Amino acid sequence: MMKSKKRFSALLMAVLTLLIAGAAGFAQRHLIIANAARLISKPDVKVQLAAAVERDAALVPLDKAAAVKPGEILDWTIMSENSGNAAALEYKAVGHIPRGTTFVADSAKADGARAVYSIDNGKSYSAQPMIEVPQADGSVKQVAAPVSMYTEIRYEWADPLAQGGKLSASYKVRVK
Repeated sequence: MMKSKKRFSALLMAVLTLLIAGAAGFAQRHLIIANAARLISKPDVKVQLAAAVERDAALVPLDKAAAVKPGEILDWTIMSENSGNAAALEYKAVGHIPRGTTFVADSAKADGARAVYSIDNGKSYSAQPMIEVPQADGSVKQVAAPVSMYTEIRYEWADPLAQGGKLSASYKVRVK
């Protein structure tokens, strides 16, 4: 009877070892497949930038306008399309405010996006950038930065840019 208990214990231990090894192998294969799928699934966002000059109550594509003149308005459009096979999480699009131009207040438009602005070439962004202004009494006061100081505009969407999805954002600048 003792031999039979020992054999049973040894057999039970062998079966348990095989079960654990099988489960570990299954988990390892599953993890490898999951990691491979994650590597294969990725967004691929293509971005296009287009500009037009507001001239004579019409929009003239920038490449067709011979030259822009001081006071003219440039309409910039950023178009993003996700041609990848996964959503682009926390997608953001950035527009540059070219040197020699000034951002036109309240011209930032994008469905479902929040616009934030930079006055330090994209190092930091805020819905309302602030600057310090010295006061006559020697104190310093925080005030809203004028739009003439804006250097970048960033659009932030709360929802991911879905596979096959398209987004559009626009803003205007005035030529100095």
